[in-house]
Amino acid sequence: MLHTSVLIVGGGLAGLSSALFLAQSGISACLIERHPGTSIHPRARGLNFRTMELMRSLGLDEQIRIAGAELINSRGWLRVDTLAGQELQFVSMPQNLAADLIARISPASWCMCAQDNVEPILYAAAQQRGVDLHFGVQLIKLEQDATGVTALFQERATGELQDLHADYVIAADGAASPIRRSLGIGMSGLGTLDHQLNVYFQADLSKLVEGREFGICSIENPASPGILISINNKDRWMFHITYHPEAGERPKDFPPERCLSYLRQAIGLPELPIEIISILPWEVASRTANSLVAGRIFLVGDAAHVMPPTGAFGANTGIQDAHNLAWKLAAVLKGQAGPDLLATYDEERRPVINFVVEQASLRYLQARTRSTQAQLADETVVTAGYQYHSQAILAEGNYQAPLDHIELNGQPGTRAPHVWLEQLGRRISTLDLFGSHFVLLLGPEGTAWRTALEMIAAQRKLNCAIYSIGPQADLQELEESWQQLYGVSARGAVLVRPDGFVAWRSRELPGNPQSELDEVTKRVLCL
Repeated sequence: MLHTSVLIVGGGLAGLSSALFLAQSGISACLIERHPGTSIHPRARGLNFRTMELMRSLGLDEQIRIAGAELINSRGWLRVDTLAGQELQFVSMPQNLAADLIARISPASWCMCAQDNVEPILYAAAQQRGVDLHFGVQLIKLEQDATGVTALFQERATGELQDLHADYVIAADGAASPIRRSLGIGMSGLGTLDHQLNVYFQADLSKLVEGREFGICSIENPASPGILISINNKDRWMFHITYHPEAGERPKDFPPERCLSYLRQAIGLPELPIEIISILPWEVASRTANSLVAGRIFLVGDAAHVMPPTGAFGANTGIQDAHNLAWKLAAVLKGQAGPDLLATYDEERRPVINFVVEQASLRYLQARTRSTQAQLADETVVTAGYQYHSQAILAEGNYQAPLDHIELNGQPGTRAPHVWLEQLGRRISTLDLFGSHFVLLLGPEGTAWRTALEMIAAQRKLNCAIYSIGPQADLQELEESWQQLYGVSARGAVLVRPDGFVAWRSRELPGNPQSELDEVTKRVLCL
C-alpha cells in the first residue's frame, strides 16, 4: 500500500495552501481533488493583507499581484439604479480607507485576484515543490486507527481504485464536506441567510465602469436587483441574484434565457451582447464546525466554516487555517513536538473562526438591512488582530486584544509586529524571517539567550534561527524601534513560532536563560 505523511483531500485554495505550507516546513504531502483541474469559476477575489503576507513568505505574492493587475483600481462599493443608469452612491472599501495603517503594520497589502487565477499559481508552485498532486480523483472512504488513516480513492476517468495510508489527513473538501459528515461533526451558527444564483458571464462593460471601477456594484432597480462583481473590469463579470425557496422559487426556475433578460435589465442595455458562462446556485450561510479535529483528521477552509462573502473573510480564513496547522503537523512528524500540539489547532483556530464568521455575518445583515446598529470589530482586527490561546502560547496575564483597533505589540498569541530591518544590505521585514522554523529575536545585550537556545536546539534537533537586532548585530533597524514594538529591553528575547505568532517573550535576561528557554520550548512544543 502506498504511504504519505499527510493526505490532503481537496485542491481549492485551502487545500493547495495546506500543501505549500507543509512543503515550506519540509513535509511532502499527497493531494487529491475530484475535479479534473483548478477552479474554472472566479469565486473568491479579495486576498487580505494577512493572506498576502503568507503568499509573500511562499514567494508567490508578486505572481498573484500580476495575475490580478486588471482589478487594481477596483476599490469601491457602487450603488446604481442600473449600471448604465443613475449612480446613487460610491463608497470606498474599508481596506482602502485603512491603507496607510496597513502599510505601517504589514509589508503586504490587499490584492484583488479572482480564484480561478490564483489557484493555477498555487498548483504550479506545489508541483514545483514536490507535492504529489492527483486531480480527477474521488475519495471513496476513510478509516483511521492508532497508526494512521487509510484512504480508498478512485480515478474518475478510468474507475481504477487505489488504497493509500497516511499519518494524517487534512479535509479541505468544501462546504458540503463528505469527510466532516462521515466523522459526525456537526455545525453551529445562524444557518442559512439567503439563497443566491451566481451568474458568471461575458460582456464588454468597460465603457460603463471606466473611471469608477468597483469591487462590488449594488443594482437597485426593483425589477432586477442584485450584486454585480468585476472579474477583470473588461468583459468578465459575476452577478448574484437572490431567489426565495420559501416562495417556491428554485434554481431551475432561472434558465439561461431568464438570466440573460435579467442581466440586460440590471445593466440597462436591452440589446447588449452577453454570453453566460455558468449559473451556480449557492447558499449564503453562517456556520462553524463544532470541532476541527477528529483523531488524525483535520478540517480546514469551507469544510470547517462557511460565512457570508461580506468582508471577503472566507477564503482568507481557510488559508490561515492551513497556515496554523501545517507547521504543527511538520513538528510532530519530525519528532520535534509532542502529539498534543495538534490539539492546539482546534484550541487556537476555532475561537478565531467563530469570531470571523460572526463579523462576516453582522456585516452581511447590516448591508442587507442598511442598519448601523451592529457592533462591528475593526476590519484590521478581524484580519490579523486576534489572539491565540493554547498550551503552545505562554500568555501574559489577562491581556485581551482590543476590537476597535488593531494592536500588535508583541503580546504572546498575537501576530509578531512588522518592523523594517536591514540584513546584509537588503531591506526586509521581521515577517520575512518567519515561515519554516522557530525564530528567537534578541536585543543587542542578549547574547546569553543565543548560547542557551543553540544548546537546546542541538539536543532536541529543533529547527530554529536566532537573530540579534542592533547597530552591530545580525539585523539593523531602519525605522521604528523593534524593542519598543515587541515590548522587550536590550537584554530581552522573543520566541516566534513558524506561523509568525509570538509564543513567548522575556523583557529582561534572567539568571539562568537556558533553564527558562528549556521550559518555554517544552511548553510550546507540548513535550
